[in-house]
Amino acid sequence: MPEMIHATGLRKRYGDVEALRGLDLEVPEGSVLALLGPNGAGKTTAVRCLATLLRPDGGSATIAGVDVLADPQGVRRRIGLSGQYAAVDEHLTGFENLTMVGRLYGFDKARARARATELLERFALSDAGDRPSKTYSGGMRRRLDLAGALVAEPPVLILDEPTTGLDPRSRAQMWDVIRDLVASGATLLLTTQYLEEADRLADDIVVIDSGQAIARGTADELKAQTGGERVEVVVADAGAVERARAAVAGVAVDEPTVEERTVTAAVNGGAADLMTVLQRLEADGVAVLDVGLRRPTLDDVFLSLTGHGADDGTPSGADPTDETAEVPA
Repeated sequence: MPEMIHATGLRKRYGDVEALRGLDLEVPEGSVLALLGPNGAGKTTAVRCLATLLRPDGGSATIAGVDVLADPQGVRRRIGLSGQYAAVDEHLTGFENLTMVGRLYGFDKARARARATELLERFALSDAGDRPSKTYSGGMRRRLDLAGALVAEPPVLILDEPTTGLDPRSRAQMWDVIRDLVASGATLLLTTQYLEEADRLADDIVVIDSGQAIARGTADELKAQTGGERVEVVVADAGAVERARAAVAGVAVDEPTVEERTVTAAVNGGAADLMTVLQRLEADGVAVLDVGLRRPTLDDVFLSLTGHGADDGTPSGADPTDETAEVPA
């Protein structure tokens, strides 16, 4: 299967800050790669380099076989880009926004209007198509922005944190839209801060920290590195913590951690291990305030891979804004 995105050794520096430090990426045709990391990890700098908005200081990259540095215009004809913030004109209606994008791509008026109507229907925005986009909710604006990225039907889509800031319902709607794109054969590079999002949408995941890849694999492979799911028990009486720790230790893959009245440990057996813990707690007469099975979070992944949490300090690969950054002609 041919690679639609291929990057080798990408580097980018902003003054004394090295935002990308030799990043490698490969995205086969028809697949989804999630670039997972916290704010400041270098995700957006990588997107900007691949989308020809920034010139990398080192390394090479191709999009659909076209060299990012040698033929940036050719790359732009082959990608659709949706950034962290919806790039829509608030004073135009949804229909007018999409029609304008079509005209900018060189479509004649009839074709641009037809494509706008088609995309409004596809993204469940037809009822709002004649309203100014400033009246749209955050989720609607993000869907309109993504529709704009699809006007020219590009073979490669780059989505930079498409659900950041959305409420849970809007996020779920965006996930459905992205799944539909994948089902239609699109190739996607998706940046995200959410392990759950990468888990649901991506075929493969690259974890990035301080401008370089620190792990690659599927969601299940990354979770395995954190010890899998976690049983968490909160006891009603602090005097019962030791009995709760013993109950959890019987199914744990490592030593349980105890914080005040909360006992947590990684398990491999999922719901079966949780039931075993509940039975032991009941047999020992331990009253609990809360008990559950928790999936690994991004912070769990980072703690396992780096020894620090995802939000501990500012990574050296932070994405500073540089309005003077060079853009290829």
